[in-house]
Amino acid sequence: MSTNNMVDVARAGDLAPDSALKIELEGQDIALVRCDEGVFAIGNRCSHADVDLSEGEVEGCALECWLHGSQFDLRTGEPLSLPALEPVPTYRVDIVGDGDDARVLIDPTPQLPSSSD
Repeated sequence: MSTNNMVDVARAGDLAPDSALKIELEGQDIALVRCDEGVFAIGNRCSHADVDLSEGEVEGCALECWLHGSQFDLRTGEPLSLPALEPVPTYRVDIVGDGDDARVLIDPTPQLPSSSD
């Protein structure tokens, strides 16, 4: 995949471990999340209740919606618990550089999991 679409959105130091940051990129609300497995970007709106996921808790490699407790896999956007049934989009993330000054780049093209139907 080409890196031509990648947009510089933050410094790695802007993200505390196990935290989420709401960003807007090309008219899309995105939750930028740092966990033990790395930095991920998913759609910021819960597919069940239409509230900001970035206000929820990071648990492992999942982000939990603060309103009803649905969890979403940060790698795939798939819901891991009810009441959410629909996935949220994910976005490709690249980290350029080292340490807190490393730049976080995101491809603004949303990706949805492929259906297994």
